[in-house]
Amino acid sequence: MRSEPSRPWHREPWPWILMSGPATVIVAGFFTMALAYRTEDGLVADDYYKQGLAINQVLRRTDRARELNLKATVNFSDSRVRVVLEGDGPPGLRLQMVHARAGRDQSVVLHMAARGVYEGSFAPSFGEARRLVLEDSGSTWRLGGKWNGRSEAASLAAR
Repeated sequence: MRSEPSRPWHREPWPWILMSGPATVIVAGFFTMALAYRTEDGLVADDYYKQGLAINQVLRRTDRARELNLKATVNFSDSRVRVVLEGDGPPGLRLQMVHARAGRDQSVVLHMAARGVYEGSFAPSFGEARRLVLEDSGSTWRLGGKWNGRSEAASLAAR
């Protein structure tokens, strides 16, 4: 019987196949490390305790609106917004239109046009859903709701 001469190890397929798995993991690890280094940790907060206290204040303001039995209807037309508030309201209100993507939020200062009716201007963004937050100028109460971006009206309540 004649035996074939053995080839050097680097000419055999099995060492390369066995080394390809660990090599892939090492490359993926460096890629993940570079990605983690370059992107911002948006969910990590340095002042988490202060943010927790702020959440408690927001809850108190919502409870205050519930005690006052406040409800509102927000009407949109072109670049005008009109809020009808049920209950005694202050001379001025602030409507925050919060978008899911950062940088697209709007804050509208509303002035009293008649008793319980407030008006203001905003940059039209029809078709984009928003979370609405209505507050008095002293930030003692707040109402919340959702607007789908297409309808002409939205209802706000203490939630």
